[in-house]
Amino acid sequence: MAAHFWFDLFVFLNVLILTLLALNISRLRISEKVANGDGNNVELKKAIRAHGNGVEHVVVFALLILALESGSAPSTLLAALVGVFTLGRLAHAAGMLGSFFNLRRLGAVTTYLLELAALAGVLRYCLLG
Repeated sequence: MAAHFWFDLFVFLNVLILTLLALNISRLRISEKVANGDGNNVELKKAIRAHGNGVEHVVVFALLILALESGSAPSTLLAALVGVFTLGRLAHAAGMLGSFFNLRRLGAVTTYLLELAALAGVLRYCLLG
């Protein structure tokens, strides 16, 4: 396995999600003829927020995964964090775009819990050794 396999996989999957969310914004801007802002369009507002929320969390979690890999955290831990976080981000985006509040909530809770778990991992594997 490559030196930073889990980080690389995380980046691939989550940047793919972010790119698809960004393309959705562009699609809506073109179809609704909104060059700047949200044009007071509810669907465009949701699309912009879904993408922005993803960026907010994916960048931070990427740093956590990179730190954990550098700290030689177990591969099973990294696999679980990357897999479940990615599923959580998919759930959150789908919940925001489709107005499924419980799916959005599940994605948000998953994101926060995994960020805290990864922080605990950084403490354990990187700072305390």
